[in-house]
Amino acid sequence: MGEGMSPGGEDEGAWSLRLARLFLPYQDGVLTADGSAENRAWLAAHLGPRPVQLVGRDELLEQIKSRHAVELADQAVFGLARRFPELSAQRVITRAQGRVLCVLIAAALVALVCAPLVAARTAAALLSLAFAASGVFRVALALLARRRPPVAPATQTGLPSYSILVPLYREARVLPGLLEGLAALDYPARLLDIKLVLEEDDAQTLAAARALCGRPGAVPFEVIIVPPVGPRTKPKAANYALAFARGEYLVVYDAEDRPEPDQLRKAVAAFRAGPRSTACLQARLNFYNADHNWLTRMFALDYALWFDTLLPGLDRIGVPMPLGGTSNHFRTAVLRDIGGWDAFNVTEDADIGIRLSQMGYRVSMLDSTTFEEAPITLGAWLRQRSRWLKGYMQTWLVHMRDPRALARRTGLSGFIAFQLFIGGGVVFALANPPLWIALLAALALHGVNGAEGPGAMIPGAGLLATNILLTGLAVMAPRKRGWDELAPYGLTVIGYWGLVSAAGYRGAWQLVTRPFFWEKTTHGFWEKTTHGVTPAVLP
Repeated sequence: MGEGMSPGGEDEGAWSLRLARLFLPYQDGVLTADGSAENRAWLAAHLGPRPVQLVGRDELLEQIKSRHAVELADQAVFGLARRFPELSAQRVITRAQGRVLCVLIAAALVALVCAPLVAARTAAALLSLAFAASGVFRVALALLARRRPPVAPATQTGLPSYSILVPLYREARVLPGLLEGLAALDYPARLLDIKLVLEEDDAQTLAAARALCGRPGAVPFEVIIVPPVGPRTKPKAANYALAFARGEYLVVYDAEDRPEPDQLRKAVAAFRAGPRSTACLQARLNFYNADHNWLTRMFALDYALWFDTLLPGLDRIGVPMPLGGTSNHFRTAVLRDIGGWDAFNVTEDADIGIRLSQMGYRVSMLDSTTFEEAPITLGAWLRQRSRWLKGYMQTWLVHMRDPRALARRTGLSGFIAFQLFIGGGVVFALANPPLWIALLAALALHGVNGAEGPGAMIPGAGLLATNILLTGLAVMAPRKRGWDELAPYGLTVIGYWGLVSAAGYRGAWQLVTRPFFWEKTTHGFWEKTTHGVTPAVLP
């Protein structure tokens, strides 16, 4: 672990070790912030007889940042790909997957040429089956979903240190509200390690952060500046900041997030009450501007179904769970051990939830809610949802590189759940339009009572039944929060699904043309007032 090693040439655990031990080899000596006899003995045993200079923790970290920023950024980008290449999205598709895809395309083309009607009906039947299976699985999750017995927040005594990472880019306008929300957390300020993670070229947000730093009554925070190495993605920024995290536990928030004040203490209590294999807790998410317009209402219904029903269902049956993009609470040591986030996956949250399961850890739900700002324009929503669906495609491709290994590590039930939930989500978005087209074409050509009618209607029947079941779930989802006023909008969800399909096709195109491009969701366009759905905890 000496100086002069090239970026990526150093042992992958070296930086975590340096930061945990608070030392930095420098010229002929070593800087350390830990002057204990035990640490000095460890340094002598591992680095040899070198002069030891004792410095403050902040000074040591600044030395590391100034001298090794590029090296740490390189680690943030490529660390996972080097340690676990089979679990990184740096390769969009493997050669084996490419060969399978080519065979399927060739078979489809031959079938269309030789027997176009049979091929079309077979494709419609297979799509309908996958569509219905995904829908039925979601209904089953809703029926199985149960809240875990509530865990009282940990007391104020004996609390561990807690790191909070907030990756930001062009978010100057929301910074005051963000800091207000973090200041409202019911957690000792001396135990909080708050890091605002900013890009080097984001001058406006940097200026705003520096202007707010140290204001009387403001929550203390540290600014982490990410060097411009590799793709500009949220997971890369989070990985860079992870190297400097000091907390025993760590949570990631977005710029517009407003977590419930006792969320951190609830997370500590849940970690302590649960098994050691629990590496991550996912808080529930929803929106404080849910009733701004039809789109935000539908998005709130979507989130209510996802975080209050579907993910708790996955939690109950103990299968791999994709995380949401914020309010993920980790054991910091485990997060480092698994390689952090994948800088090349645009849904790094979903990926890391599945990866934790592959590595023998458990992800569970946390009985606390973080409220966010829903996109209020169609363009902003479409960009965000396209990125999400592209990332789900990436996640499915990554974890299906070795299906047998996935089944072995997650169990047969976990493997099936992964196909139905992750793969099924993509199928739902992409298959909805062609199935409706096939149904309408069958009706136009044959009618319900024609000679070809019954056989032609089978895929359509599956489509209609699945849509009815899922519409029912959309109507029921907000009632768990007492948001009865949103329930009638669930009857219009088929229109929302049309937008989801548009986002899915856009995401699929980007997967081919711009796989690592991160489409940013801009926040701060909705001003909070007393108007809106009142944030409510689950009953």
